[in-house]
Amino acid sequence: VTVLGLGPIWQSANAAARERAARLLADGGIFAFGLSEREHGADIYSTDMLLTPDGAGGFTATGGKYYIGNGNLAGMVSVFGRRTDVEGPEGYVFFAVDSQAPTYELVQNVVDSQMYVSEFRLHEHPVRPEDVLHTGPEAFNAALNTVNVGKFNLGFASIGIGEHALYEAVTHAENRVLYGRRVTEFPHVQRMLTDAYARLLAMKLFADRSIDYFRCASAE
Repeated sequence: VTVLGLGPIWQSANAAARERAARLLADGGIFAFGLSEREHGADIYSTDMLLTPDGAGGFTATGGKYYIGNGNLAGMVSVFGRRTDVEGPEGYVFFAVDSQAPTYELVQNVVDSQMYVSEFRLHEHPVRPEDVLHTGPEAFNAALNTVNVGKFNLGFASIGIGEHALYEAVTHAENRVLYGRRVTEFPHVQRMLTDAYARLLAMKLFADRSIDYFRCASAE
């Protein structure tokens, strides 16, 4: 979730926001990605987070977001919205919000687990020019690119989970004795463990090749 929250910040030309994010990371801070809404899900075109120009180069933001991990304690929440005075893609905005701001209402945790996946609302929240991460089509692109990067990283997490499970299985089988033999000595168990190892190795090779595609990617 923190990677998702950082995505629009990393991609932003806003150097002050990037530096603030770096300081928060160094201090152990977490981040959130305010994209989805209760009525629209992740339908970017239909966002009801509305930004009204304040006449001083900034905006006031009003609206809600739903199913937002870390929304209770995030040092910076990257929030997607649209301007009330501009139609179409040019009106999109990504902006940074502090979850502890007085105009930030933490409504509830929407899941029954140890995680905090929040619903929050902004009430005429002041968005200063230095809080703006992206505007126009770049804001739309930042949303999609962030999701792509986050999903990409989930693949590596899954490989790690699978590899850890294999180690646990090998350790358990090695320490278990059946019919006077360690379970790891049974040919069919050796075959299954070898197959699992080969599959994990193939996943790692596939993931490494995917990294190459990311590194050589361009606008085209």
